[in-house]
Amino acid sequence: MELLRTQLTEIFILVFLAITFIQSGLDKIMDWKGNLGWLRGHFKNTFLGSQVPLLLGVITALEVLTGFLSALSVVFILTGFPSIIPLLSVSLGAVTLLMLFFGQRIAKEYAGAFTLTGYFIITLMGVYLLSH
Repeated sequence: MELLRTQLTEIFILVFLAITFIQSGLDKIMDWKGNLGWLRGHFKNTFLGSQVPLLLGVITALEVLTGFLSALSVVFILTGFPSIIPLLSVSLGAVTLLMLFFGQRIAKEYAGAFTLTGYFIITLMGVYLLSH
């Protein structure tokens, strides 16, 4: 019970990231054609336009990996299993969000980029808490 009390914030952050990234990644997998079509239009006039299928695959893989590592991290924390996986999962989440942020800025989708800021702040809180 003491472990749960001392790491409750970390658990909530990891659950938040698991939900966020698993849902986002699975949405991309389930509606690949729709996401690909929308993103081609979104990046049409940028230097990323010709790379959309590759970049969508990379982002999808990172989101799914981050989501499942975050969920696994909750199990590690609750069982008291010493592991670097929780820190790696939030760090991977930060990298993934930075990639998404970069894409939104390149596409000049400033509102979308701003929305990612909230997710990034929560993720950085996780990085901080799990690295101390």
